[in-house]
Amino acid sequence: MSSPAEFYHSLPPITKAYGTVCLLATATYHLGLDHPAYIALLYDKVFYGFQAWRLFTNLFFLGPFSINFGIRLLMIVRYGVQLEKGPFDRRTADFLWMMIFGAFALLVLSAIPIFWSPFLAVPLVFMLLYVWSREFPNAQINIYGLVALKAFYLPWAMLALDIIFGSPLIPDLLGIIAGHLYYFLTVLHPLAGGKNILKTPMWVHKLVARWIIGVQPISRGQAANDPQQERGSGVAFRGRSYRLGG
Repeated sequence: MSSPAEFYHSLPPITKAYGTVCLLATATYHLGLDHPAYIALLYDKVFYGFQAWRLFTNLFFLGPFSINFGIRLLMIVRYGVQLEKGPFDRRTADFLWMMIFGAFALLVLSAIPIFWSPFLAVPLVFMLLYVWSREFPNAQINIYGLVALKAFYLPWAMLALDIIFGSPLIPDLLGIIAGHLYYFLTVLHPLAGGKNILKTPMWVHKLVARWIIGVQPISRGQAANDPQQERGSGVAFRGRSYRLGG
């Protein structure tokens, strides 16, 4: 049994960084060092008040410490780790680009009034869940020991549970839309004969290499942007059984 410190250090870099910042964002709120009103996504404040930081800070606030916060943080650790160590193994730059694209897509979607949400951390976590469900569609999931289903249906099951327990619909739905958009552009469309228009930019590769984050492929032309090759690395993980909740 590894210690908490050993477990934390074993986490892959992007998942560890994102989960840590989300935890710190909520901790600073409870310590009175920050307030959600100053970091929420308010477009009038962004464009007329020149408060550009709101475009970034809203992506890390999962809400106050609560059961829902714990579930979202667990989702980052579980599904983010399995993606980063599975289909995105040795492709840290591609995983980071997925997160950047997801954040950008959510910001654009949230500019539509009916989709507006003051905080996009939950949608970003839900995007991770959706991409994971498409990478491991046949994994068997047990939700709180009550319902067993294939991973492919997990995002919709979690959305239904959130509605039942009184959580808003829009954040979960935004995450599903962003996740499907990413998966369609990088996997489904290229597999159907289309061009991958969402290749990881070179500046992301350089950023990762500069900060020595994770391990990068020897050649960018190998599996980095080939959906048939890159998804093949995740086949060995499919069919495993995962358990969510108690």
